[in-house]
Amino acid sequence: MILCFDIGGTTIKGALAYSVEDIRLLPRVTTPKDDFTAFVGVLRQAVEDCETKPECVSISIAGVVDEDNGWATVANIPCIHGRDLKADLEVELGLPVIVANDADCFVMAEAGIGAGKGHRVVFGVILGTGVGGGLVIDGKLINANGGFAGEWGHAPVAATQAGNPPAHIPPFRCGCGLHGCIDATCSARGLEKLHELLHQEEKSSQQIIDLWCAGDEKASRTIDVEVDLLASPLALVVNVTGASIVPVGGGLSNSQELLSALDDAVRSRILRKISRPLVVKAQCAIEPGLVGAAVLGLASLGD
Repeated sequence: MILCFDIGGTTIKGALAYSVEDIRLLPRVTTPKDDFTAFVGVLRQAVEDCETKPECVSISIAGVVDEDNGWATVANIPCIHGRDLKADLEVELGLPVIVANDADCFVMAEAGIGAGKGHRVVFGVILGTGVGGGLVIDGKLINANGGFAGEWGHAPVAATQAGNPPAHIPPFRCGCGLHGCIDATCSARGLEKLHELLHQEEKSSQQIIDLWCAGDEKASRTIDVEVDLLASPLALVVNVTGASIVPVGGGLSNSQELLSALDDAVRSRILRKISRPLVVKAQCAIEPGLVGAAVLGLASLGD
């Protein structure tokens, strides 16, 4: 048995994993964001509450671990930001610890028991408050030791002209410090910025999608630009990695109409011609962060 955590800025979700098919959820706990002692206390209490000692602790975080030095970049949880989180927690908990990015855990879950099951190369995409991704090849996570692979939402990859007819898109500043990132331009917040730019009116991302589905002309224009902006960099990722399936999670993935439009646009721009859907909704029913952490943790026991 291993102990898994999916740690966000608001809540810590936990589970006991006996196998990928046997994951038992624990009560959620509020994340102590500014107090490392309290943060460790939550994890230590979960360890102490286990009837048998876990083999390891596997953690999904909304951040990136630098594979060169082990430092975690976790902007929404200051008390663990800039730490060698794996090393620090192993000392505090007295157990082996695995720390992985939440998008990486998402794609591990999808590759193991979700839409990517049976596919050799799976690129998982998060389209929500942010834009992220992760890559699994032959069942192995590319970022097994940490790293930045799969972060297709960052770097200045958004076009400056998009839609039909083309609209000028300024390089919106991204939270990562760069300008023109897909994350800043095409996330849920980015979709709202696009709509305001194009039509000088404020709408939530859900309102924009609902209006588009109802045939609204302004919303249709916004979605046309959004899909055009997203499709080319995602097609590039598919060409480079050879992914044969792209499961999508996050709030924007709840619109099957949006995913279908993105799928059509991506498949029209890749070298390999695929007649079946390529960009699809994620299928993992249980919390994917916990499932992915479980897959990573259980796999480590056999290494």
